[in-house]
Amino acid sequence: MVEHTVKAFDEDITRLRGLIAEMGGLAEVAIAQSLEAIVNGDEALARDVVERDRKLDALEAEVDAMAVRLLALRAPMADDLREIIAALKIGGVVERIGDYAKNIAKRTGRIEGRSRFEPLTLLPAMGELAAEMVHDVLTAYAARDPVVAREVIVRDEKVDAFYDSIFRNLVSYMVENPATISSAAQLLFVARNLERIGDHATNVAEMVHFSALGHYPDDIER
Repeated sequence: MVEHTVKAFDEDITRLRGLIAEMGGLAEVAIAQSLEAIVNGDEALARDVVERDRKLDALEAEVDAMAVRLLALRAPMADDLREIIAALKIGGVVERIGDYAKNIAKRTGRIEGRSRFEPLTLLPAMGELAAEMVHDVLTAYAARDPVVAREVIVRDEKVDAFYDSIFRNLVSYMVENPATISSAAQLLFVARNLERIGDHATNVAEMVHFSALGHYPDDIER
C-alpha cells in the first residue's frame, strides 16, 4: 500500500512538471510570435497570440488545482513540499509571462511606418534573449538544476542592458523624428514588457534554486 502511494505521488509530481513544461513552451512561442507580429505588422498572428493565452490560463488553473490537492491529500515533507510550492508559484509566474507576450501582440496595429522605423529592428534580439531565459529556467526546473538556474539569474543583466540601450535609442529617435512619438512610445512599452519577462524568468530561477537546495542564491536579498 505504501509503495502504491509513493508511486501515485511520483506520478502526480511528474504530471505537475509536465504541465509547467507545457506552459513554458506556450510562453516561449507567444514571445517569439508576438515580436514577429510587431515587426511585420501581422495583426492576424497577433490575434492568434492573444487567443492562445487562454490555454495558458487554463493550464495555470490546472497546476493550481493539482498542487493544492497534493498539499491537502499527501501532506508532503521537505524536498517534496518545496517542489510543490515552487510549482504553484512558477505556474503563476509563467502565466504572467504569457500575459506580457499578449500585451506585446496587442500593440501590433498601433505602430506606423515600419519600413523606415529603425528602432524596430532592435527588439527581436532582446526578445530572443528573454525567451531563452524562459526556456533555460524551465529546463532547470525540470531537472532541479540550481546551477543552470543561477546562470539564468546572471543573464538578466543582459536583458536590462538591452532595455537601457533601446530606451536611449527610442528617446533619441523621438527627438529627431517627432512624428514617430506615438509609435515609438508603443515600442518602449514592448521593450518594457520584455524586460519584465526577464525579471520573471529570474524569479522562477530563484524558486528553482530554493526547491533544489532549500535556500535562495546567497547574493539574492529576500
